[in-house]
Amino acid sequence: MAQKVIVVGGVALGPKAACRCMRLAPDTEVTLFDENTLISYGGCGIPYFVGGDIANVKDLCSTPYHTLRDPEFFRDMKGFTVKTMTRVTAIDRQAKTVTARNLATGEEQTYPYDKLVLATGATPRKPDVPGADLGNVFTLTKLEAADAIRKQMEGSSVKSAVVVGGGFIGLEAAVAMADMWGCEVSVVEMMDQVLPGVLSKTLSMMAAHDLRSHNVSVYTSEKVVRMEGEGGKVTRVVTDKREIEAQLVIYSTGFLPNGELAKNAGLEVTSRGAIVVNEHMQTSDPDIYAGGDCCSIKNLITGKQGYLPLGSMANRQGRVIGTNLAGGNATFPGYVGTWAVKLFDKSFCGVGLTPEMARREGFDAVGVSVEQLDKAHFYPEKSMMSLELVAEKGTRRVLGMQGCCSDPDSLKARIDAVAGVLQYARPTVDDISNLEVSYAPPFAAAMDVVNAVANATDNVLCGRMKVITPEEFLELWKNRDNNNYFFIDARPQKAGDAVQAEHPDWHALSLEAIQTRWNEVPGDRPVAIICNTGLRGYDALLVLARHGITDVVQSMGGMQAVLKIGGSI
Repeated sequence: MAQKVIVVGGVALGPKAACRCMRLAPDTEVTLFDENTLISYGGCGIPYFVGGDIANVKDLCSTPYHTLRDPEFFRDMKGFTVKTMTRVTAIDRQAKTVTARNLATGEEQTYPYDKLVLATGATPRKPDVPGADLGNVFTLTKLEAADAIRKQMEGSSVKSAVVVGGGFIGLEAAVAMADMWGCEVSVVEMMDQVLPGVLSKTLSMMAAHDLRSHNVSVYTSEKVVRMEGEGGKVTRVVTDKREIEAQLVIYSTGFLPNGELAKNAGLEVTSRGAIVVNEHMQTSDPDIYAGGDCCSIKNLITGKQGYLPLGSMANRQGRVIGTNLAGGNATFPGYVGTWAVKLFDKSFCGVGLTPEMARREGFDAVGVSVEQLDKAHFYPEKSMMSLELVAEKGTRRVLGMQGCCSDPDSLKARIDAVAGVLQYARPTVDDISNLEVSYAPPFAAAMDVVNAVANATDNVLCGRMKVITPEEFLELWKNRDNNNYFFIDARPQKAGDAVQAEHPDWHALSLEAIQTRWNEVPGDRPVAIICNTGLRGYDALLVLARHGITDVVQSMGGMQAVLKIGGSI
């Protein structure tokens, strides 16, 4: 008798697991249930549909060869049954059955299974404030909501919009509405930075500056307290600090895993409701698999259970489950947390832990950043890249890397190179310093930026230089009347002279000049050095050290980093 497999959930992991199983074991009877009409869509593409980059919503539900992935497609091309508008309401593990309700007719029916796959996804956090039920207040996870938002924008009725939440989807939505439709957009984030938990403070300031430079208002450390409206539609968002006019609101404040079905069946779930699985993607019942946004997965950096809802990970897990449904022994080791997001001029990408996250996890961590061109300096087409490496001080173990660049492909290549090493090893700073990456002038410098940031981290860990962030440098400069710092500009003399002419406390001592004029630097005052990217500043620091001047800090990334965070002297 053919094995019966039931799959609950039809967005990413569910169809992937079902298709993989049918390829390996075509005699399997697979039935997939989903409570929506549209299935197997690229949810991560929704903001780009809202922004007009994707013309038709059905493109998100289609194959690369433009065939719509509907129930008929899966029946005719993949060999399994899909039941849409059908909600699985209960699992009877003893009888090995599920109960499903047709949402159109209300009819309930019981279906037997040999193996069960839970791909129930996650639910966006709903706004719990007065006025949340007003019209034009959306969460941006379903295609139906995306279509409604797009129609509102096309109708030109939306002049101002508010995005609540400064995570991936929230910022992508803000960019989409401001860039394509010219809408006045405000982002409200209750944490003290955008992209909290994935970007360091400095890089988050770069992201916020990119948004503000394109007329997107960013309000951090701010909480929405209510929404007001007229005629049943939202007109204003009220925070604990201000009132913002809005004809449309998108709530994007995170997700909650849909683990209720599993919990009610007696399966193990975490305190936040995520389903616990082993490396084979089996739940506490070996005949029930689960994966995707409804699951808790091991973080390979911390060794702890974590939660990271990403479509890419759901697809990889779906293949593992499909293989095991067909009798295989595939495993999913866990995640290191590799991500990417494109804003306006800048893209951001990262893997692993930020310095702040690492310290919260108990690591004695340091973050060291550099600014370097992504290609050979003599090649005509090139972009300046910010790259930050996070390492544990004592062991020199690499814990993460994040970056910012106007060329998203260049940045992604560097992050992915380190991500691959992090996933299958415990690399040290020295390993990344010697990491072999491809080289030709149109692609990289001979000493690639990924090697350079490891070299800079080595210099910090070995005590060869003391570094501060660009925002810390600006704070020192702002309070120069009280802190006695001696500020050195090691850029070419002309650049430093221009600033010194306006600010007498600014000392233009180029790298060339400091070789002979080092004695102009007082030995009894702390020194702060800045240059253009950090390279000349380090050499200037070494010159001073040779002459016994060692109370010196260098601003990481130089003036390039200062400008990227929106700072000025």
